[in-house]
Order: sequence, then C-alpha cells, then structure tokens
Amino acid sequence: MKLVRKDIEKDNAGQVTLVPEEPEDMWHTYNLVQVGDSLRASTIRKVQTESSTGSVGSNRVRTTLTLCVEAIDFDSQACQLRVKGTNIQENEYVKMGAYHTIELEPNRQFTLAKKQWDSVVLERIEQACDPAWSADVAAVVMQEGLAHICLVTPSMTLTRAKVEVNIPRKRKGNCSQHDRALERFYEQVVQAIQRHINFDVVKCVLVASPGFVREQFCDYMFQQAVKTDNKVLLENRSKFLQVHASSGHKYSLKEALCDPSVASRLSDTKAAGEVKALDDFYKMLQHEPDRAFYGLKQVEKANEAMAIDTLLISDELFRHQDVATRSRYVKLVDSVKENAGTVRIFSSLHVSGEQLSHLTGVAAILRFPVPELSDQEDDSSSEED
Repeated sequence: MKLVRKDIEKDNAGQVTLVPEEPEDMWHTYNLVQVGDSLRASTIRKVQTESSTGSVGSNRVRTTLTLCVEAIDFDSQACQLRVKGTNIQENEYVKMGAYHTIELEPNRQFTLAKKQWDSVVLERIEQACDPAWSADVAAVVMQEGLAHICLVTPSMTLTRAKVEVNIPRKRKGNCSQHDRALERFYEQVVQAIQRHINFDVVKCVLVASPGFVREQFCDYMFQQAVKTDNKVLLENRSKFLQVHASSGHKYSLKEALCDPSVASRLSDTKAAGEVKALDDFYKMLQHEPDRAFYGLKQVEKANEAMAIDTLLISDELFRHQDVATRSRYVKLVDSVKENAGTVRIFSSLHVSGEQLSHLTGVAAILRFPVPELSDQEDDSSSEED
C-alpha cells in the first residue's frame, strides 16, 4: 500500500489518500472503509444522452465521485472491493444523492475521509504501508489424492489451487495403477506450485501431510527437477520445510504453523505470532483457567484489574456498524496497550482468526489469576439455569 497524503487534524477528523498495490492491500482497504465514511475515487458511470433530434442513447464515462458509504462488499478470492453509497459532491454526470457503486482495485488511488480516525485504523495503515508486511509464506497441505496450495499472508490464508486425483488402492501383486495415479497427482501439485508460488517473495514453503506423503512428494519433485533441469525449484530447495499435518484439508494448516520447527523459522511473521498466541491461550485455558478469559464483558473486567498480558481480538469486531460498539473494542485495545499489554489483532480470513471467532472474537491471557471473574461467570451461569 502506498500512502500518498495524510491530513488528520488534532480532533482525529480528516482524510488519507492511498494506492493499493497488491491483492493483500484490498483486504486492508476493506478494514479501513466503514459505513458513514466519505470515499472519493475514479469510477465508470453509465449516463444517458439526448441528441438534437430527440433520440436517447447511453454512454459509459469515467468520472470521479465522492460517496457517503452505505454498504461494503469484499470478495476474498478475487480480492475485489465494492463500495455502495450516495453521491455527496456535485458532478456533471451524477446528481446529488444518487446511488452509485465504486469498485476499488489495485493501482487505483482513492481518498478516504472519516469524522474520527481511531488508533486501530491508523495502525492498520502503518502496517499496510510497511514493505516488511508481505506474503512471504506458502504452504502445500496434502494427503494422497488431495492437496491445497495456499499463500499465508499477514492478514489471511488464500487458497490458490486445489488438486484432486482419484488414487486406486494397492492390490496384492499389482500396484501399477496406484503408482501411476500417485505420480500423476504429484505432477499436478508440482505444476500448481510453479504456477502459484512466487519464489522471489516467498521465504518458506511448508509441505504438510500425514504419514510419509510429504517425504515421497518432495523426493519426486526434486528428482524431476534434476531430470528437467528446473532451476527455479532447485535454487529454492532450501525454502521447502516438511511438517506433519493430520490431513490435506486447509484447516490442517494450523497444525503445521504450530510446529516448533516452523514457528522458529517464521518467528518474524505475523501469521506465526497469531497461531502461537492462540495456542498459548488454549494451553492456559486447560491448565490455568483463572488466567484465560474470553467474551467481551469478562475481558473488560480483567482489563479493569490491569491483569491482561496478551489481548487476542478479531479484526471483524472493528467492522461493526454500530459506532458505540466499535468504539468499545477500540477503547479496550488502547487501554491494554497503556497497561503495557500485548495486543494481537487476528484476521477473520486467517485460519487462526476463524478459530478465535468461535470464542466470541475476543480473548485474553492474564498476567495473574483473577478467580473472582470465574466465580462471577459461575454465578451467572447458575442463575440462567
């Protein structure tokens, strides 16, 4: 993301002009734009024209509109963002108050104005404009006959390809059909890796599977690379890291990211940090439940006691349309930081973020036990019974 201009006043009102440069930036933009904001961007509008003879025609014209945002739609696979709203600045083609939908896309500048820029949104802009935050991890999650090729960016897990091949079972005395199908499957996975993984950006490729599938696949891939003199694969051999996963489905990627060898390799990436924080929370919940809480009310009470060491919160909560509710989450984040706590904002499109959403989207690991919160929780549950 490129920051072109930033004009924010002391009362936190103002505007920023940004240029999304890659698909990942569209996700950041989705988290920046909120209902009630003002968005100015170039767009195409279909307008009707009437000639001197009275005939009516229509033309598509490019114009710049400023909309008051009413609805936001994000397509995570295509990384496209559509913003619908009403025109709030005079325009020769579009009447004031008329509805229009602007499609934001990479390399097209836009200006976003807010009455109140909060700390969470401003921090996201800093992260989005920092070149260190990039998609530097890829993963191949596989089992016999099924593989998912994914890109693990700081904000989401993108499935770039799915390979499925029917593998016949081994028959006594005849394994030829099984072996041929397996070879065909491996070849399709190799082709998908070469098509979807940019080795100039990716620092590490996780190959995760149950059993010996990952070892057999890697042996096949690099044997073929030697035979065909595939320099790209051979030069990047050291980037491939084999780890265990229980299946070839996308959800098994979390297990791979939790592997200690992977965690040390990816220690500087946000994705690994999120997974470790969530794993630590589950361990704490199991062994010291007085130091692990989830749910907004419980976490807020823990924060009042200045007990929060790590706050885990989903970015989905900051897209809440109710301003008061959204401000409540922002206030919690700011307060935890003021009390020297660590705040980890999880992406709802990341595998770890999906899991956190099952825990209400907000959880906390505490510095010290707060047993009275557990007692309150027990009392409230007994009252409900």
